[in-house]
Amino acid sequence: MNISDSKNRNEAIAHVKAYFDDGKFERDLSNLVSFKTESQNPESNDELLRYLTIAILPRLTRLGLICEVFDNPDPSGGPILIGERIESLDYPTIFIYGHGDVVLGQKEQWLYGLDPFTLKEYGDKLYGRGTADNKSQHLINIIALETVLTIRKSLGFNVKFVMETSEEIGSPGLREFFKEKKSRLTSDVLIASDGPRLQPDVPTIFMGTRGAINFDLEVNLREGNHHSGNWGGVVADPAIILTNALSTICNQQGEIQIPAWKPLSLTKEIKEILNSLPLEDSGDAKIDPNWGEHNLTPLERLYGWNSFSILSLTSGNQQKAVNAISGKARASCQLRFVVGTISKDIIPALRKHLDNLNFKQVKIILNDNQLFEATRLSVKNPWVDLVSASIKRTSKKSPHLVPNLGGSLPNDSFTEILGLPTIWIPHSYRGCSQHAPNEHVLKYVCLDALKIMAGLYFDIGEKGRELKNLVKT
Repeated sequence: MNISDSKNRNEAIAHVKAYFDDGKFERDLSNLVSFKTESQNPESNDELLRYLTIAILPRLTRLGLICEVFDNPDPSGGPILIGERIESLDYPTIFIYGHGDVVLGQKEQWLYGLDPFTLKEYGDKLYGRGTADNKSQHLINIIALETVLTIRKSLGFNVKFVMETSEEIGSPGLREFFKEKKSRLTSDVLIASDGPRLQPDVPTIFMGTRGAINFDLEVNLREGNHHSGNWGGVVADPAIILTNALSTICNQQGEIQIPAWKPLSLTKEIKEILNSLPLEDSGDAKIDPNWGEHNLTPLERLYGWNSFSILSLTSGNQQKAVNAISGKARASCQLRFVVGTISKDIIPALRKHLDNLNFKQVKIILNDNQLFEATRLSVKNPWVDLVSASIKRTSKKSPHLVPNLGGSLPNDSFTEILGLPTIWIPHSYRGCSQHAPNEHVLKYVCLDALKIMAGLYFDIGEKGRELKNLVKT
């Protein structure tokens, strides 16, 4: 890169800093947060559409993207936006993704009288639903695109931009949509943002995600409840049956007991990469070194292994227990799984396990729209090298390289359907209260992310044609 190019790159980074220091980032984010895009609320579809057409589409159009909003092919999902800017067929095409939906606001649980849909600054934090997941993250990427276009008058690459509005309910319809629009969405690499950094002050790159499958286990023996004095000891208790069944899936240390649920993909190479990363406590979330697979490190358990969770467990009246044996009990469960676990075998393996232990009364109810496949890109992919070098140049820090995030995203839609290498650059941090009351972002992380993305887009544009031939593996 010559002196003139370096000067322009520095101008781009200075431009986003001025945008942030002038309070424009906070005002723009406040506007996005004000849209109550709760995809878990079945009455939110109009608001989801408003977010795409009022908050996002005009901004992308000003960037020269040709935009169109589509109905979701799945009636349970919200609308989807596609934006395209093609500068040259000789340029690489960058696929950018974001989701405009958020989880429920949970207003009554927020501290300090905060309103989840009104952005509020406290110290170095900006509070509001969607600040971390995912509105600040796609806003940062849009601003970085605007900045490069302002400084260079062209991007130097093509853009395919997709924003969905149903990620928080499992992205229903997204795979079908991508299959329908596959030729229109042809790209060279996905570079997008979601999730947290491992440490707030060090950039992170992750190249995949754990998969996730949600299901309920239910024991339903009778319609009514029966007095525990008159019937205790002579009628079966569904809660006892269910809890005993659950105890066979994991032992008391949280180790998975179903052989088919134990992955074979935790290689020596992956272990070395994972164990070079930091893993710290965050707030009241404390790492328990004795929880999970006994012969693995905490980092190997989080990023290289499968984990089973009981998300809720109910029987009887949870608000006010009465002296009665309930007729049914139900547990909402989840398995997070890594590459090497065959998703279609997960539920059959559970069914076989329960039947072999004589828990045939336990019914497995698979939740709709709650399956994300596991994905992982090699850290040796040339796009990883390029992105990592650019981030290091801007931040003066080597980013943490994570083969896959511990959480889940519809990343398989990009890898399996569109055939893209996937690189995620998260702009939040692990203590952001994502999905919980008091969700927030750190202002200094947002500023750092703006600089990083402006520098990255500038570098991709400067290399232009030579990046077109980077391998898609």
